Amino acid sequence: MGSTAGDKATGDKTPTDEASPTQEKPLIPLKVMLDWYTNPGHGPLVLAQELGLFKQHGLEVELIAPADPSVPPKLAAAERVDIAISYQPQLHLQVDQGLPLVRIGTLVATPLNVVVVRADSDIKSIADLKGKRVGYSVGGVEEVLLSTMLQHSGLSLDDITLTNVNFSLTPSLLTRKVDAVTGAFRNFELAQMAQEGVKGRAFYIEEEGVPTYDELIFVANSDSYSRKHAQYAAFLAAVGEATAWMINHPDKAWEMFRDSDPALDTPLNKKAWYATLPRFALRPAALDAGRYRDFENFLFERGMIKQRQSLSHLAVDVNAP
Repeated sequence: MGSTAGDKATGDKTPTDEASPTQEKPLIPLKVMLDWYTNPGHGPLVLAQELGLFKQHGLEVELIAPADPSVPPKLAAAERVDIAISYQPQLHLQVDQGLPLVRIGTLVATPLNVVVVRADSDIKSIADLKGKRVGYSVGGVEEVLLSTMLQHSGLSLDDITLTNVNFSLTPSLLTRKVDAVTGAFRNFELAQMAQEGVKGRAFYIEEEGVPTYDELIFVANSDSYSRKHAQYAAFLAAVGEATAWMINHPDKAWEMFRDSDPALDTPLNKKAWYATLPRFALRPAALDAGRYRDFENFLFERGMIKQRQSLSHLAVDVNAP
């Protein structure tokens, strides 16, 4: 993934068309661990690499896909990697458990989590889940989110049958093993269902009583923040520039993303690309303090964390004075 925009986006002005730095400085290495295998949700990072923006900001960034999606925040906490992609709900739990982590930026600025049903089912609202089988992959926060959505419609977990389908969310719906699934991602599962000829219906958690939150965030070791602040700021600046370029050139950006790795060239990824595009944070470093405070309170009130943390223990704005 070392090519520049000039190689792939001929005819479109790219950030690398600007004047290059007049003096050569050694690039600072930065290890960034993704939350899972490379997918359209990582578009700004891949594009920042392809457009040469990381290097333009003095960084030599290595993007690493984990074998286990639970590992990245732990490796960031242990400073085995400099930055990890994680999820805001998990950050609150991990800081409560004592992991030295802090949010330094945002990648996807809206929840992606949804409850999905088949459009040809009789479930038209959350209230219609009464007596139905709901599949899930991971307990904990996912169960709390579902419980809150049910309460918002006058139901409780006792009104449904929870079924662990592991990570077979879409197959379980397609085969009618369950009537609904929670923990699906709105930019993937709906496209996956459509690809199989089945239309889905989504219920968005932020419209069903759950405080909105950042889905994908960048986390780092909180103790090393001061020492690596300049690198973090440069990294987020490059990601922000890549995101702006993607918004301006969505088709060229898809082609560049697709061409960076042959495994990415799938119909599902193309659908997911355009579904994810409007959800990327246009200002990755910007911090919505209320969003973190409200979600911290939400988890505390539901017994998911032992004590409330101050904002500074959860998140920072690298551009703050």
